[in-house]
Amino acid sequence: MAVMTGKKQSALRTALAGLIGNVLEWFDFAVYGYFASNIGHQFFPKSDPAVQTFLTYATFALGFFARPVGSIVLGRVGDRIGRRALLTLSIALMGGATLVLGLLPTYAQVGMLAPVLLMLMRLLQGFSLGGEFTGSMVYTTEASSPWMRGLVSSSTAAGTTIGFIFGSGTAWLINRSLAPAEVDAWGWRIPFIGSIVFLLVGYLLRRGIKETDEGLKAMQARPPLFASLVADWKPILQTFGIVAMTNAAYYLTFTFAVERRKAQAQAAGDLRADDFLLINTLVLFVVLFAKPLGGWLSDKTGRRRLMMGLTVLTMAVIYPALQLMTTGSVGQFVWGQALMAIPLGMALGLQGAMVVEIFPLRTRVMSMSLAYSGTLALAGGTAPLVANWMLTTLQQPMLPAFYIIGYGLLGLAIMWPMKETNARRLDQ
Repeated sequence: MAVMTGKKQSALRTALAGLIGNVLEWFDFAVYGYFASNIGHQFFPKSDPAVQTFLTYATFALGFFARPVGSIVLGRVGDRIGRRALLTLSIALMGGATLVLGLLPTYAQVGMLAPVLLMLMRLLQGFSLGGEFTGSMVYTTEASSPWMRGLVSSSTAAGTTIGFIFGSGTAWLINRSLAPAEVDAWGWRIPFIGSIVFLLVGYLLRRGIKETDEGLKAMQARPPLFASLVADWKPILQTFGIVAMTNAAYYLTFTFAVERRKAQAQAAGDLRADDFLLINTLVLFVVLFAKPLGGWLSDKTGRRRLMMGLTVLTMAVIYPALQLMTTGSVGQFVWGQALMAIPLGMALGLQGAMVVEIFPLRTRVMSMSLAYSGTLALAGGTAPLVANWMLTTLQQPMLPAFYIIGYGLLGLAIMWPMKETNARRLDQ
């Protein structure tokens, strides 16, 4: 792939390049979560509903466990061939896997081959996401001015929320427009097939972006793989402390709680079951606006200081918020999500620049992608699975709140001795 150089690229073009791929990536991940029960009915044996639900969430988590592998392979592409090549390749892989997922045969049609194919597509989605999200964070941070890294790189995080909004909104519209039996039979396929639009727009936007100066410099370094990962152990550990709690809480709030309440309402014959998807879509707009606020404020006050404050705030509100979301009325569900929306949105908005800034240039994309993807596999993607186990097996509805608080305490311990990252040069 040709390397684009020359005229300086605008901050808007940089932000849009980081945003569009994540709209596609997280739209695809979101709709799987919002149609989890429907997908479970089609791809797994129906002998035990609890086992069926478990297998569906396990397949959701599977995509996250493929991310570390993708982070190494695609991260290597980003460091040795260029950030631009990585971003084009990752969006093509994700779009193709999602389209195929929407066309897969069901368990009733091909038996055990159906869940196997579903898992393969989830693995490929996770593989591509292992390079996409962190690759775009590196690209937007490196391509922006030092005094606005947080704001510009927050476009990557904003893209994830826009993807979730589209995913949640599409799920609400489909559930509102079709009978439950139609959603179960074929309606869930619509968003997966329709995501081809995001793929085309993303490819057209990214094919003309400029390679960063740091990317050009990294292409010449070519350090050994294993030695570089070992040398980066400290920022890899720090990434876990920065990222784990926020992402676990995000998936608990905007995937698990929504799907659980929707499924409960449907099982009770409540015709307003899809209201939870509508509420989720509206509250995600609060998250969307909070993300650039967090990025901008971190440019002014320091990312470490702000991230630690937001961690404490999230720990303080998670218990009452979870109680409102899992046991409250529809109105209380709104307040539960709203309590989480602002601190989570601001934290996710600043994390991109903060994590990029703590990694050295030589293998920045690969090491950071592995650290970020590994953290999300352990903390983010498993959050719905762990929460479902705590509620159904242990019969402890509030235990997930303490699970989140535990991640928060660990994060504070890791971030406490760190220095501020805002002023660090990225070409070293």
